[in-house]
Amino acid sequence: MYRSRDRVFSGAPNAVLVREITGLPVGRALDVGCGEGADALWLARHGWQVTAVDISETALRRAAADTAGLTDRVAWRHADLTVAPPAPGAFDLVSVQYFPLRRTPEHTVLRGPLDAVAPGGTLLFATHDLADLTPDPEQGFDPDDYYRTDDLAAFLDRDWTVVVSETRPRGGPAPAGTHHTHDSVLRARRGPS
Repeated sequence: MYRSRDRVFSGAPNAVLVREITGLPVGRALDVGCGEGADALWLARHGWQVTAVDISETALRRAAADTAGLTDRVAWRHADLTVAPPAPGAFDLVSVQYFPLRRTPEHTVLRGPLDAVAPGGTLLFATHDLADLTPDPEQGFDPDDYYRTDDLAAFLDRDWTVVVSETRPRGGPAPAGTHHTHDSVLRARRGPS
């Protein structure tokens, strides 16, 4: 996808991230599926120490090229978190913004990011509301193959407090070529140990 054009995304941070994270105490953040790096750079500019992870080397190269003045605040990592999960309890914020998490039998794709949240830390998961999408058998796409915010909430035990769990109208225009009108957002805080 990233090799098909010079820039895939706008370069602006996701509105859900800005809305939900503004005002939280800064610390260490993990940006899962960071793409071209807009969210990671926004976090770094606001004081966060960011580990930005993506499976696309092309996206990471683009992101790193925009890091001027922030190289000590952002570490760009090429990784597949289903194979190499993040360190447990290492991050004050784990942000998963519009990164499609495909259901897996052992739910490993969920466990890594959840386990990575430190005691007292925040998980922020935002996705296009899958109710806006219809199955496309020709493309092999079925929205039910992907985790929804309710699925994530079901994995949170009593150590977590759900702060936000809702579907809301998008805060800005839908990405080019799409028709997404609503976002599903989950923000949860892990209790202190």
